[in-house]
Amino acid sequence: MAKEKLKKRPWCPFCGQTVGRPTEAPTRKLTEFPVGTCQCGAVYTCDATGHNVGAAMVEALVYACGDNWDLAWELMPEDDYLTGRIENYDESLHQVVEMKNIDGRYVRGVLYFVRLHTEMSELAQRLKEKKDHQVVESAPIGKGRVPIMEAAPARDRVRRKATKQAVKEMVDRADIDGLVASCFDDKKTLRLMQRLLYDPDEEERWHTAWVIGQVSARVASREPGQVSELLHRLFEACSDSAATPWGMVEAIGYVIAERPDIFGAFTRYLLRYIGEQSTQMQVIWAMGEIARTRPDLIRDTPFFNLFHFLQHPEPQVRGLIARLLGRVKATEAALQLMVLRDDNAALIVRENGKASTTTVAAEAVKAISAIHGEKTA
Repeated sequence: MAKEKLKKRPWCPFCGQTVGRPTEAPTRKLTEFPVGTCQCGAVYTCDATGHNVGAAMVEALVYACGDNWDLAWELMPEDDYLTGRIENYDESLHQVVEMKNIDGRYVRGVLYFVRLHTEMSELAQRLKEKKDHQVVESAPIGKGRVPIMEAAPARDRVRRKATKQAVKEMVDRADIDGLVASCFDDKKTLRLMQRLLYDPDEEERWHTAWVIGQVSARVASREPGQVSELLHRLFEACSDSAATPWGMVEAIGYVIAERPDIFGAFTRYLLRYIGEQSTQMQVIWAMGEIARTRPDLIRDTPFFNLFHFLQHPEPQVRGLIARLLGRVKATEAALQLMVLRDDNAALIVRENGKASTTTVAAEAVKAISAIHGEKTA
């Protein structure tokens, strides 16, 4: 009887009902916490360590707002939402342990709850529905509307261990089917593919990044956790001042662009690397690639800070920023784009894993036509 009093099922601090185990959200983020929803409308996040409660609080509020960061930052506690927390939560047992200790193991987990007031909850729902409608309307026909679920691997199959040589050979010949199967057999496949980005040949790096994007899109339909971990590693590599982020931003761009429905929340973090010359061009390219199917993800970032790149001395940067602004239909930059119509400097653009040569003027004309709703060849 005493032991039963020491352990309890977690409950909602607003309505008192027991709540289910937090799970991974369908949309993955750079700062990820398991989330859940109570029947009363409250949402909650789990910080298993108890050391990141601040981040968990933010995550819960943004989740309650339908992943609308702008709305979340406008809300005021008490006036717009209520908060609560359950401490001494053990994630592995899904129980609250009053003694803070299980067989010598400390229990420090925290469940952080947020419940929006009715009017704010209704507003968040309307904004989410409006955005979802805009996403469907703006998506190109046949692209990104209904992601195809990858077939489940046969249970009786013989699992094969991934090796450096085998993965490299499959990447070189763009054997996407083989690499996807390898990812399901051995989770280190994506890590081995990431290592191939450290190649002095720029074309090889772009090819590898494209292959990673194609493979990740299919793996994520069944095991998004693998790809989420890859994105975390890629961002960490980009932030490492002691290493050159060869191919990292390119791979991030391809992964997000192929499955923005799952990894779109990572988009805003690309702007961290816009100030570095070694990653500037790649960031602009990546954002342009994402904008091809999900311009709303770019508009959700402070993309207007990129307008000055239209006067950048490098034609590669000028052309790619024109391409990006056209894809998000940035009417705010229409006059600045018109100045580039006579800029015949050449640049290389990459689409679907292939490189082609164009000019800044050509990209500017396409952008202006897109902004004004005109069809381009």
